[in-house]
Amino acid sequence: MLEMSEAAFSELVEQALEDIPDALRSLMDNIAIFVEDSGDDPDLLGVYEGIPLTERHDYGGLVMPDRIVIYRLPILEMCETSEEVIEEVLVTVVHEIAHHFGIDDDRLHELGWD
Repeated sequence: MLEMSEAAFSELVEQALEDIPDALRSLMDNIAIFVEDSGDDPDLLGVYEGIPLTERHDYGGLVMPDRIVIYRLPILEMCETSEEVIEEVLVTVVHEIAHHFGIDDDRLHELGWD
């Protein structure tokens, strides 16, 4: 398994977020992004937990933010180089943000975000 500190991995997640176009990033609403070592499913690279923007009706008040979690260890386990980690972090971040916008896995695959 490729070694990378949590801090270095978190920087890659931050960079991936910065690579999202400003016009799109400005539309993200009430969402928090976290890095964790792994989730319940060892093959899961990331997860979106919340109500997609396309399904929010009467969404307001003191609602807890949606969550995106990027899982560090599964990504490091599947990658052989730092360059592969950078690419996989970007793909995973885009994938989970797409879910925030109501885009499902099938559409992501059609768009080439495998």
